Parts: sequence; C-alpha cells; structure tokens
Amino acid sequence: MKNSIVGGKTFLFALNILGLYKELINRKEYVISRQLLRSSTSIGANIEEASAALSKKDFIAKMSITSKEAREARYWLRLLQASNFINGITYNDLITEVTEVINMLTKIVKTSQQNLKE
Repeated sequence: MKNSIVGGKTFLFALNILGLYKELINRKEYVISRQLLRSSTSIGANIEEASAALSKKDFIAKMSITSKEAREARYWLRLLQASNFINGITYNDLITEVTEVINMLTKIVKTSQQNLKE
C-alpha cells in the first residue's frame, strides 16, 4: 500500500502540513496546530497499518478510521481558514488535497465493503 496513489498523496499532504505546523508554532498557536498535525499525520500512518490488516474486515475498519482522521484534518484547516489566523496563507490547496484523499478513502472503503459481501 505504501506505493499506492493514496499512500503517496497522504505522505505529501503530511509534509505540507508539517510546514504549516511550523508556521503555526512560530505564531504561538499550540492547540489547533497539534490537533491538525496529529490528525494529518495519522492518515498515512493508518494507511500503512491497514496494509498489514489481518482480514478484510480489519482492513475496512482501519481505512474507516483513516477516513475519519482525514475529515478531522479538513475541519481544522477550514477552521484556520475561516478565522484568518495567519494572513496570506491560502488553505484552499490543503483543503483540496485532503478532500481528494477523503474521496479516495471513501471509495476504497465502499469497494472493500462491497467485495466483502460478495
């Protein structure tokens, strides 16, 4: 799974979030920055974990958690964007990135659930 498209996208997303995290810390924003960092970096980590799932049900459960983490990351990004906490930073690219990941994860989970039924 680490060479998968979604795995690659989540890795690059996490790298981009690390840059934003550093900027938030420089601005002395500690609470939201940590929440954003935690949820954003756990997306890829959970995909890695799902690749070693013990069963199809385990895979679906882990990928569902991954989707939830991505949605949480998107929430924190939208909150930062709406608050204009850092002027001059456009969050649209990051929100678009994580939304694409969410869509991919949703498709993976739905397809996996369908395959489990068959």
